Amino acid sequence: MGEGSRNEMSLEHLVVVDAPPAASKSCTQLPRSIWALGFVSMFMDISSEMIHALLPIYLVTVLGASTLAVGFVEGIAEATANITKIFSGALSDWLGKRKLLTALGYGLAAFTKPVFPLAASLGWVVAARFIDRIGKGIRDAPRDALIADIASPDQRGASFGLRQALDTVGAFVGPLAAIILMSLSSDNFRLVFWIAVIPAFAALAVMLFAVREPVRHDAEVRPRLRLADVKRLSVAFWTVVGVAMILTLARFSEAFLILRSQNVGLPTTLAPVIMVVMNIVYAITAYPAGVLSDRFGRTGLLALGIVCLIVADLVLALGTSITLVMAGVVFWGLHMALTQGLFASLIADTAPDDLRGTAFGVFNFAGGIAMLVASVLAGGLWEAYGPAATFLAGAGFSTVALICLCLL
Repeated sequence: MGEGSRNEMSLEHLVVVDAPPAASKSCTQLPRSIWALGFVSMFMDISSEMIHALLPIYLVTVLGASTLAVGFVEGIAEATANITKIFSGALSDWLGKRKLLTALGYGLAAFTKPVFPLAASLGWVVAARFIDRIGKGIRDAPRDALIADIASPDQRGASFGLRQALDTVGAFVGPLAAIILMSLSSDNFRLVFWIAVIPAFAALAVMLFAVREPVRHDAEVRPRLRLADVKRLSVAFWTVVGVAMILTLARFSEAFLILRSQNVGLPTTLAPVIMVVMNIVYAITAYPAGVLSDRFGRTGLLALGIVCLIVADLVLALGTSITLVMAGVVFWGLHMALTQGLFASLIADTAPDDLRGTAFGVFNFAGGIAMLVASVLAGGLWEAYGPAATFLAGAGFSTVALICLCLL
């Protein structure tokens, strides 16, 4: 497709995207590099979650930091990651070397991990988190663009679903490993942090030696970075970004799921169970959702995922027992599986090949800003009107996103 025709792409492109591929049998045979990228995400997430599950408690009880300082550390870290994503995606388009930037991002994250057990003050932890989040910002957009480059169009849903599933395995294995190791080591934070270094460097090794980047011809690489290139992103792309941002306003931080579970009587010691249950559901269903989207179209499953979020919000708003809250958490995990990988696939489908990195950078940045607004809004509603108001607002935003998707 020439550049001119790309400029003329409109919402009709979504109809093309939503059509079932002519040949779907290849969906079960993903390239080895897709699997490798999935395991890279899994190993790094295990490492990160082992540390992050304990870091707030470690900062307060061991290093003597205040809760305000903890909030400052996390705020700086996430803001840094979101800002970096835009530039790294565009840079990967310009260089034509997505693996280089992805490996650099994972390398920065791996080499910061030993700082946590070695840190003797809050300043060292702030520096480590800052560099770690720069690494995340550098790697995310080029990695997603690399997946889109490697996978054929009829494999994109399965490819993004697989990576998301393996990443989510790490998201619940990490905290479980931290809990078990803390129990076996009599709450030895530093020992757990040292053990977390191992999967981080395993992720970097897999990234360097098992991932193969498709060869790009010189003609495919743009000679310079140009702000005007953003204009080549189609209406269909911006539509996907817009729907995703509206939905993100309803998908605020999962910390509110934990707070809701405590609100209905779940003991504090069992609070991590909420994240474990959500991530197990997410991990089990993300890959099948991606495969189904390749075979039957993306928007129908995306609409189903939004419906799952509406159900989750209503159950969490109105439920007054631990059982009902757990049911809401299950639906929350289903909605994550049915939306996150599919949004990534739609971004790959609607962006020009030579601007995929830029497209994922813009998408991730927009999602990060929406998540920040959503979490602040959720916290304000919780403080002013109680937990039910927070989740009912989430159901309202989800309904708006569903209506927009159906109209388009």
